[in-house]
Amino acid sequence: MSLDKSLKKGGGLARARSVLTRAERLAVLQEDDRWAPTAGVFNLPKTKYRRLAPGQSGPKRPGETKGT
Repeated sequence: MSLDKSLKKGGGLARARSVLTRAERLAVLQEDDRWAPTAGVFNLPKTKYRRLAPGQSGPKRPGETKGT
């Protein structure tokens, strides 16, 4: 019996994930001061996650300075 071609991939995920794990979501929310460790880990607000193409910069936030 032969294997389906989708099962033969040994390199893991071929494309970027479109969802974040709970730990990744907490890190993003904590960066934006929208979550504190004293709050619970359930019923979290949604987070936007967009992976940028190489060479692109993210959206400008007010008060953010360009670092060297």
